[in-house]
Amino acid sequence: MILVTTDTIPGKKVVKVLGLVRGNTIRARHMGKDIMAAFKNMVGGEITDYTKMMAESREQALDRVIEDAEALNADGIIGLRFTTTSMMQGAAEFLIYGTAVLLEDE
Repeated sequence: MILVTTDTIPGKKVVKVLGLVRGNTIRARHMGKDIMAAFKNMVGGEITDYTKMMAESREQALDRVIEDAEALNADGIIGLRFTTTSMMQGAAEFLIYGTAVLLEDE
C-alpha cells in the first residue's frame, strides 16, 4: 500500500479512483497524567505522555484508513490529510482521510 499526501505519485498513474477512505480514533486524557502535565507546564518542556498518546492515536487512525482502503482492494491512498478535533474537555479525535486508488507503473 502506497500512502502519500500528494495527489500524484512519481512513476505511477492512477487507473481507478475507488473513493474516500478514513480512519479515526478518539482518546481521552488520563486524570493522573493531567496532574503531571500541569507540573510540567509550570517549568516548561515537552509533555511526553501527551506526545506518546497522540503518536499512538495517529498510528491507530493510520491502521484504520489502510484497512478501509484494503476493503476496497486499493493499492494506494493519495491526498492523505491528518486532523485533530477536540470532542469534549479532555478528549480529542484524530482523523486521517484520503482517496483510495488503483495504481499502475507508467
